Amino acid sequence: MTATSAIDKSAPYRDRKRYAWLLSLLIPTTVLVGPALMLLTGQAWALWLPVVFFYSVVPLMDYVLGEDQSNPPESAVPALDADVYYRWITYLLAPVLWLSFIFSAWFATHTSLPLHGWVALVLICGSVGGFCINLGHELGHKNTRLERALAKIVLAPSGYGHFYVEHNRGHHRDVATPTDPASSRMGESIYRFVLREMPGAARRAWVLERTRLQKAGLPVLSWHNDIVQPALLTLALWSALVLWLGWTVLPFLLVASLWANFQLTSANYIEHYGLLRQQRANGSFEPCQPHHSWNSNHIFSNWIVFHLQRHSDHHAHPLRRYQALRHFENLPTLPSGYFGMFLVAYVPPLWRYVMDERLLRIAGRDANCLNLDPRQREALIARYALTTAA
Repeated sequence: MTATSAIDKSAPYRDRKRYAWLLSLLIPTTVLVGPALMLLTGQAWALWLPVVFFYSVVPLMDYVLGEDQSNPPESAVPALDADVYYRWITYLLAPVLWLSFIFSAWFATHTSLPLHGWVALVLICGSVGGFCINLGHELGHKNTRLERALAKIVLAPSGYGHFYVEHNRGHHRDVATPTDPASSRMGESIYRFVLREMPGAARRAWVLERTRLQKAGLPVLSWHNDIVQPALLTLALWSALVLWLGWTVLPFLLVASLWANFQLTSANYIEHYGLLRQQRANGSFEPCQPHHSWNSNHIFSNWIVFHLQRHSDHHAHPLRRYQALRHFENLPTLPSGYFGMFLVAYVPPLWRYVMDERLLRIAGRDANCLNLDPRQREALIARYALTTAA
């Protein structure tokens, strides 16, 4: 499995997506569009326009613009990595997301909204929280103190700070294995998956952090705890919002944060569905390779999620920065970007129709090469005529 590039190696490398990454700063501000139009028109339906944008326009743009399979030459990667322009985009996005989240809470409590308008605002604020988690994902993998601190800060608004520990030290270790609560199994709907993933991720994060602190001789319940730190930020932010806006903001914060965190569940669900790393004779699993993640090169949605959809290279090389993530040939490939695939996942029969045969072709219809839902293992083997040879 090799990375491919159509770059002319005789010419100096120029990142054609350099300024497209600025979309990551602009897209979260769409939370302002619905309220602004509502104030202009007096119509609460305007609040739904950002929702339509994310779940209709973005998949349409992915379809129209297609895929980008180009890669930077490896000789250009050190310069890309050192270019502070790409880092400043992530730095600037952090306050944009915090302000967007706070604005949503203010608007929800200071505007008379019908129920459907309140729901629309919850979905958009939750999308902002989802972008917070995506930014925390990008920053949390880096080695600088600033980026790691910002990762915890941006995970705080939706109360998902344990992701900093769970993802980096848990999911990346156990990905595409039956033991990973954040890897979905074939036959498992997203609604059953969330009941396993959310509590399982929280438990794993706490076990990992408690073990780290105990080995270091540090108290578990202390400022040294990487779960406690963002949790205290969440408590401070939510307390300040309640003092400023009143108790009526609390239901909004809770529901919007739940939707934000479900965006992570949605991403986890589609990123590794049914894929399996093989277990060795000694019980350990083979190293994670690009083919253990579903990949998407769809242009528009990749621009607004920091190449998160080039997930195969990310899991194989987690320290690699977003601007240098690569396309590989012959990978498990999603038919759309994440926003389109979220909608498919929310309708389980449609998801099975779109994804199951795609998955089976990758695994050669071998049950031993699939991460199957254990409750449905025999039924799936019978339904799809899977082989089970040892």
